[in-house]
Amino acid sequence: MAENLKICEIDPDLKKKLKDFRFRKEKNNAALIMKISKEARLIECEEELADCQPEDVRDALPERNPRFFCYSFRREHADGRVSYPLCFVFSSPLDCKPELNMLYAGSKTALINELHLTKTFELREVHDFTQEWLLEQLSRY
Repeated sequence: MAENLKICEIDPDLKKKLKDFRFRKEKNNAALIMKISKEARLIECEEELADCQPEDVRDALPERNPRFFCYSFRREHADGRVSYPLCFVFSSPLDCKPELNMLYAGSKTALINELHLTKTFELREVHDFTQEWLLEQLSRY
């Protein structure tokens, strides 16, 4: 039942950006930060970052408000292979307003399903988003 829950709609412009982001050919790190417009109940693009490191994404996220973001980065494996995993992260700070957190949490699954993403993570504190944190999360896949 939870997978059918859809509290917010996805902005059509964001759907196009997400599709383009998912199939991007660039070999640099990039992020797409999304927010929910409470009044319109709409998931929108807040910011696009190109050629960015996790610290740049972290600096762009609000410390006390939830956000969704997709992050694509260059990952070098121990055997020399290079991959570009696309990660979906739900940033849900511990001290955010409960009603706002519920709005985001209730919309997360529908957004993940729309994007067909498998590498999904939850971030409780914005300052924890580092390259090490990301690699640790990915090691579980």
